Amino acid sequence: MHEITIEITLLPHGRGLPLPERATAGSSGVDLRAAIEDVLFVRPGERVLVPTGLSVAIPRGFEWQVRPRSGLAIREGITVLNTPGTIDSDYRGEVCVILVNLGSEGITIKRGDRIAQAVLSAVISPVIRLVGELPDTERGEGGFGHSGV
Repeated sequence: MHEITIEITLLPHGRGLPLPERATAGSSGVDLRAAIEDVLFVRPGERVLVPTGLSVAIPRGFEWQVRPRSGLAIREGITVLNTPGTIDSDYRGEVCVILVNLGSEGITIKRGDRIAQAVLSAVISPVIRLVGELPDTERGEGGFGHSGV
């Protein structure tokens, strides 16, 4: 396993919360926690922006992908709305998570609850080149559902 250092600062409302960490040695992501003062009730269909109390310095050539936690998704219907959310290497603001309640019941989020996970991923910078025509493929222009059920 490769180790890459991510520098983190704690914002005032994030102090006292655990730093992001992997739940197990084999975990791909680190847990992100809610840095809220009061409880937050999320009604079915509602989306909320939840602060984590963290600012990060992601190394150049990498991104932090903010992803849902599978347990929250299956049990409560809570997911990350723009999954995966991207924290770019040049962003220095607070890491926040857009959550949406797709479940049938409201859910309460408390300070320190694990709300999402962040996975460090390498970024490959594409070179965009305008051409007059694209090379042919077997699939061609077949889009959504073109290969059947």
